[in-house]
Amino acid sequence: MFVRRNVTSLALALAALALLTAGCGGQGDAKSGSESPASPATPHGYVEGATEAAEQQSRLLLGDPDSGDTRVLDLITGKVHRTAPRAGVTALTTDGRFGYFHGADGIKVLDGGAWMVDHGDHVHYYRAKIKEVGELPGGTGTRVRSDAGVTVVTAPDGKVTVYPRAELEKGTIGTPDQLPGTYAGPVVPYAEHLIALTGESGGPAKVAVLDRSGKRVATLEAECEDPAGDAVTRRGIVLGCADGALLVHEDDGTFTAEKIPYGEGVPQRERATEFRHRPGSSTLTAPAGKDAVWVLDVTEGAWTRVETGPVVAANTAGEGSPLVVLETDGALHGYDISAGKETTVTDPLLKDIPEAGSAGTATPVIEVDRSRAYLNDPEGKRVYEIDYNDDLRVARTFDLDVRPSLMVETGR
Repeated sequence: MFVRRNVTSLALALAALALLTAGCGGQGDAKSGSESPASPATPHGYVEGATEAAEQQSRLLLGDPDSGDTRVLDLITGKVHRTAPRAGVTALTTDGRFGYFHGADGIKVLDGGAWMVDHGDHVHYYRAKIKEVGELPGGTGTRVRSDAGVTVVTAPDGKVTVYPRAELEKGTIGTPDQLPGTYAGPVVPYAEHLIALTGESGGPAKVAVLDRSGKRVATLEAECEDPAGDAVTRRGIVLGCADGALLVHEDDGTFTAEKIPYGEGVPQRERATEFRHRPGSSTLTAPAGKDAVWVLDVTEGAWTRVETGPVVAANTAGEGSPLVVLETDGALHGYDISAGKETTVTDPLLKDIPEAGSAGTATPVIEVDRSRAYLNDPEGKRVYEIDYNDDLRVARTFDLDVRPSLMVETGR
C-alpha cells in the first residue's frame, strides 16, 4: 500500500500555508455561506465575525447523556466553556463546525465556533464565538449531513429536508426545503449535488444524483446491497454495502460509482457499517466484528483486515500513521496497517468500558486530526490528547467537571 510521509513540523506547515495563501489572492474563493467576496477592502478568506488563524483551531464538543451537561473544550487555549444543558441526548455528531445533539424529540444545534474552509490547494482556519443556534426537528434515527452550502436532514421514514447553511452560520435555523419522495439512507451533499439511495425495501439500492431542489439528474449503474455507513473523502463518497463499499466520485460534472469489494465473503456481523477517519483523509476505519478492524484505502481501492484484541474504538490519520485502537483492556494499541502487526501499547487509560456496539450506553471514541488523537474517558471525567506519531504518548490530560460520554472534534 502506497502512503505519503506525514509532515509534522509546525514550522514547515505554517510556511507552506503562508505561501499558499499569498499565492491565491487572485483566485476565486470557494463559497462558504458566510465568506464575503474578495476585494481591495476585504482580505482573501475574510469571514465576518471570525478570526483567521495560521493553524487548525480544534475544539471538542462534549456531552453527558445522563445529566444533560455539555461543554466545549478549546484545544488551543485549554479552556473549557459551559454550554446549555441538553436533556435526553442519545448521540452527538458534527460536520466540522456545528455539533448536532440528537434526542428523541429533536436535534439541538451548537455552533462550536471553529472551522476550516478548504480551497483545494490551501485551507483557511477560523475561530469565533460559541453560539446556540436552535433545534432541528427529528427524533431517534434521524441523520444529518452537511457541506459548505446546505445541511441535509434525513428522517427515519426517508423524508428529507434541506436547510441553508448560511442561516446556520448566522445563528438561526432558517426555512428548509422539503425534497419530494423518500430515500433508503441518509442523503449526502457532494459536489454541489445530493447523493441519495433509492430502491424497494429488501432489494439492492441504486445511487441517484439529485440537484439541490431534489430533481434527479442521474442514476448510476452500480448497486449497493443492504447499505449501511457512509463517509465523505477527498476521493468521493464511500457507501458501505454487503459486499464491500461503493465509491461515488464526481469529475467535471460527471458522476461515477465504483465498487471496492472485500474480495471474500464477509459475515454480516463483521461488515464495515460505521466509518471513522481523519477529515481530509482517504483512509477509513470500521470495526470488523469484535476482534478486528477494517482499514479501507480509498485511493488504492483496497481493504485491509487488521486482527486486534476486543475492539472498543478505532481510528487512523492515514498517510503512514498507525491504526489506533482502544481495546477492552483500557489501553490504546498501535498497529502497522500494512504489516497487520501491533507496534506499541500504552498503560491502561480507561476502566470498565464496553465493547464497540454494546447496547444501552455510549462507548468512548477516538478523534484524530493532523497531529493528535483524542480519547474521552467518561468514568474518569477527562480527555486524553495522544501523540500518535510518538508511540501513543499522552501529550496532555484535560480534567473535566462532567462525564464526556459523547465527543466530537470541530475545527478540522
